[in-house]
Amino acid sequence: MKTTEKILQGEKRELAKLHKTQNRSLGRKYFFILLVLIAVVNILDEVTSNLTVTVQSSFVTEFFVNNPFMGKYYTYEDGLAFHSGIGVFTYVLGLFTPFYKALADKWGRKPLFVISTLGMAVGLLVIHMSSSYIMFLVGYAIISFFMGHDIQIIYILEEAPTKHRAKIYSFLKSFGILGVILIPALRDVLMGDDATKWRDIFLVPALIGFAAVCLVLLLAKDTKVFINERIAYLSRPFEERQSQKAVKKQKKEAQRNQAGVFNGVKYIFANKDTKMLIIAHIIFDTAMPAIALYFESSMHRAGMSTSDITKALFMVPVIYAASTFLSGFIADKAGRKTTVTLFSVTCVAGYILFVVGILNNWNPYLIGSFAGLYQGSYWIGRDYMNVMMTEKVPTDIRASVVGAEGLLVIIGLAVGYITTIISMTVMPIWWACLMVSIPTVSVAAIIFTLKVKETKGANLDIIG
Repeated sequence: MKTTEKILQGEKRELAKLHKTQNRSLGRKYFFILLVLIAVVNILDEVTSNLTVTVQSSFVTEFFVNNPFMGKYYTYEDGLAFHSGIGVFTYVLGLFTPFYKALADKWGRKPLFVISTLGMAVGLLVIHMSSSYIMFLVGYAIISFFMGHDIQIIYILEEAPTKHRAKIYSFLKSFGILGVILIPALRDVLMGDDATKWRDIFLVPALIGFAAVCLVLLLAKDTKVFINERIAYLSRPFEERQSQKAVKKQKKEAQRNQAGVFNGVKYIFANKDTKMLIIAHIIFDTAMPAIALYFESSMHRAGMSTSDITKALFMVPVIYAASTFLSGFIADKAGRKTTVTLFSVTCVAGYILFVVGILNNWNPYLIGSFAGLYQGSYWIGRDYMNVMMTEKVPTDIRASVVGAEGLLVIIGLAVGYITTIISMTVMPIWWACLMVSIPTVSVAAIIFTLKVKETKGANLDIIG
């Protein structure tokens, strides 16, 4: 247990360091340099999130079909089902995400920015060097924890000028998605038509990650928001801060009956509109594994060559990024409800055309366009369901409802995983994914369209 004297000495050193950083002038070019660093890390995040999915057929074939795992050879579908089942456990790491992200409020944005980038780079390097499925899983678990924390997005939202914040965020989001085109580019250069070279494409983004860490350490400072707030906090008398902590703790205990995830669940189901929205959302999320995880395997098992799959993958981020950019205009003009309904329809149509394309040997670029259409449409629809939930609930319980929403949709995700894994062991992967995704997206869209009210123009400050 630290004594008060030691705590105060540590805070004094931290305060002096913060003042030094605050007073350091970095010039007019600093924001541009920071923007470039964040853009690079955002692309790395998107690439890391998608990389294992886009070489799925290669590592499943190597670890399960061509070589025995735990003394047994698997068919491709059984090996993929086994990997998918094991992969579910990596989502348990997501339970620690809130605690990890909370460290940014204590340590600062820059340390978490560095740690998350380093974590992704290390995970990618481990997969690059993996000589066994177990080692591959270690790397997979590492990147599963560190990717998607979006510390770099928090960074830019706090550093960007207020009047340009939304534009910069939207640009970085689309730019990051478009950056996924690096994956097929690496496949084309490093793999060609040899699927056994799949490890090679993990090395380049890993090296980019290590380089980004060095540049962030050298060129970036913590955000002005964090520095100013931390200085203000540490400048107050220690006894005053301790007293305030005690008051906050008492208030938190007093409000426990009004807030919290379980009370968020009660609120959602006590109101007809939010209840129908969460029902549609849970059903919609049942399609997530089939939509997001098996498109590369579907192309492989339908007979497409490694090089043709690479050609198709070039189009996925292009169509996805274009759809994401377009969706913002549709949501502001026609409304959130129209956006979800419209993109649910294009998701279903895109998936059907994707399967027809791979079964009839259509042009790989066209197949990739349909893959980008159904995947982009799905994530856009899901994102705006989340937006609508936040626009339907009062401020004092909004965070609790968002937490409850995240907990409830896991039901759909779990059902989707189990159904897809079982189905792919008895039928071709594309039929298994169609069987799960098309009915669930369609039913969710119908419930949503008929039973959920529009939230466009909602004033979040006066929702009661």
